[in-house]
Amino acid sequence: MSYVLYGDKGSGSAPVEMALAEIGVPVELRAVPLTTDAQLAADYRRLNPMGRIPTLLLPDGTVLTESLAILLTLADRHPEAALLPAPGTAERARVLRWMVLAGAEGYPHVTRADYPERFSAEPSHAEEIRSRAREMYRDLWRLIEAEAGLAGDAAAPYLLGAHFTIADIYLAVLSRWLGGRDWLPVACPKLAALGRAVAARPRIAPVWARHFAG
Repeated sequence: MSYVLYGDKGSGSAPVEMALAEIGVPVELRAVPLTTDAQLAADYRRLNPMGRIPTLLLPDGTVLTESLAILLTLADRHPEAALLPAPGTAERARVLRWMVLAGAEGYPHVTRADYPERFSAEPSHAEEIRSRAREMYRDLWRLIEAEAGLAGDAAAPYLLGAHFTIADIYLAVLSRWLGGRDWLPVACPKLAALGRAVAARPRIAPVWARHFAG
């Protein structure tokens, strides 16, 4: 049995699909279109009670949710791909630090920007909530740009320089959300360079193009 990935174009399933492509293992893709709220359907919520994507089924049938947990599990299951530094190393700590920050701080802003009506009983607050979420999301990436130690060097564009890890996939995809494609190259050129390097990797390139065409 291969992996089975539930997701949608440009969503949190994108970094998981890219990691699977980089590892080089087969995966069956099952669409859960966010535009139709398919993630809230009863059948899907039996797999993922939170009604979110992605969900990954491991070859033994184990159900995994939460993109960060999925990526770390894939890296552990496929050490031959060298997508995580060795346990106990400073490099691994650095990777985990910035991945967790991006996920834990970034996702709430995206949710508020996408569904602002959930965060106030007053409908007139929605646009203010959305606007503030976008501002805070950009502030997060400016912080990562300034503090994560990215070199911005074409020969070593990744979080760990020349060593590519799952953190690079995660940062590249998440930084593209909420209009990142338009403002990131000017505001965060090192993160933009990291994204270009991830998008150009031979195994990831076709997946990236499908999720972020144009």
